[in-house]
Amino acid sequence: MRIDQLLGQGLPTVSFEFFPPRTSDGWAQLYRTIGELHPLKPSYVSVTYGAGGSTRQRTVELVARIQSELAIRAAAHLTCVGHTAAEIDQILEQLWNSGIRNIVALRGDPPAGAAQFVATEGGFAHANELVAHIRSRHDFCIAVAGYPEGHPQCLNRTRDLEMLKQKLDAGAHLVITQLFFDNADFFRFRDAARAMGITAPIIAGIMPITNVAQIKRFIAMCGARIPHPLLLRIEAVETDGEAVTAVGIDHATAQCRELLANGVDGLHFYTLNRSRATVRVVQALNVRHAF
Repeated sequence: MRIDQLLGQGLPTVSFEFFPPRTSDGWAQLYRTIGELHPLKPSYVSVTYGAGGSTRQRTVELVARIQSELAIRAAAHLTCVGHTAAEIDQILEQLWNSGIRNIVALRGDPPAGAAQFVATEGGFAHANELVAHIRSRHDFCIAVAGYPEGHPQCLNRTRDLEMLKQKLDAGAHLVITQLFFDNADFFRFRDAARAMGITAPIIAGIMPITNVAQIKRFIAMCGARIPHPLLLRIEAVETDGEAVTAVGIDHATAQCRELLANGVDGLHFYTLNRSRATVRVVQALNVRHAF
């Protein structure tokens, strides 16, 4: 089933994101994680796409395996980076023929070492172009990214929302946001999107904090911020991994409860291929969700 059909059932979605590992140990960890999250009956899972398309084939293989062997609805990330339109067509055919009906369409980040995104000759420069191309090939359900705090490379939030609307006008069906830690940012973003005429479901991106150094590196790349009270809480215990995880789970659980109470369309957990914190949060929520 398509994700947009799930969202039409009147219940929030609960979903998880994974990435294709680079090592055999990483694959073993990922399969453990999927096994531990499977009993939570996720609405769907998504699988990311490495910079420059570096995990292209592994992404296709992993989403197909998750959907066929585990009967979990899967969405494949697809980016503009490093691909011509013809190469993207090949990927779309692989996905369609594997039974995948959901795609997360992104412009993508520049490859490692590159400061700016440069469109591949014969490819696409923007996510809305990729969305329109996908729609012209097969009837996929297409998700796109939204940025509650603004895209790191966008000069203001109004322009950022205009770019989001372009992606939806090109044929995307729903929005999955970048991670955030302050719900006020999400509610402000959602209200502004609705005021601009964006009616598509907006799924909230959640990442429970489990490692202080790791989350600082992560947010430096994606442009999110940690609210000062939360930063003080995690820095006070940052040498104690168990305590950091406990704070992260507590904050994420409170975040999700408030989002659900205020009608969020869904929760999308960035797992980093680890299950413990996400399992704890979802179990604590005990929310009836679409699947």
